[in-house]
Amino acid sequence: MTPEQVMTIAYQGMKLCLYLAGPLLLTALLLGLLISLFQAATQINEMTLSFIPKILGVLAMLVLIGPYLLQLLIDFTTRLFTNIPVMIQ
Repeated sequence: MTPEQVMTIAYQGMKLCLYLAGPLLLTALLLGLLISLFQAATQINEMTLSFIPKILGVLAMLVLIGPYLLQLLIDFTTRLFTNIPVMIQ
């Protein structure tokens, strides 16, 4: 296996991690921002108020785009396994 192949696989793996985690983290970030704006406007300083909507939002996003994310992961794994003979040479 050449260093270029290793770097290509590592690059594809990191890109896949961003595709998998990005939407979920972005959802949590946006919900946290909206909740903190609401807390600032209403002067409600309850720390636990932000956790439940974030969890529900991330779960909803996971339900919505979960099959797509799973398909990305399956495609990447399939490509890795089918390229094993080429990598060994």
